[in-house]
Amino acid sequence: MFIYNVTINIDESIHNQWLSWMKTKHIAEVLATKKFKKAVLVKVLVDEEMGGTTYSVQYYAENRADLEDYYTNFAPKLRAEGLQLFGDKMLAFRTELEILEVF
Repeated sequence: MFIYNVTINIDESIHNQWLSWMKTKHIAEVLATKKFKKAVLVKVLVDEEMGGTTYSVQYYAENRADLEDYYTNFAPKLRAEGLQLFGDKMLAFRTELEILEVF
């Protein structure tokens, strides 16, 4: 199983709007692609020098093929909406994690 992790720092000026959008629209749209089994939204407990609040969304994919299909067929449109709505008020970076074992 793979985790597609998106870490996002959100400027306080759009924080509430962004969080509402994530909870009510964006995460649901990512899950609607059927490429992920579940998503977990967490707040990163760190004081950022640049300010803002940082979150991580972890999307769980069964296999690499689902992840690659998401990147090719869905990610560009879904990413574009966030950029259009929030622009430079959010900073995101993405990582892939492979679950080796659960204890």
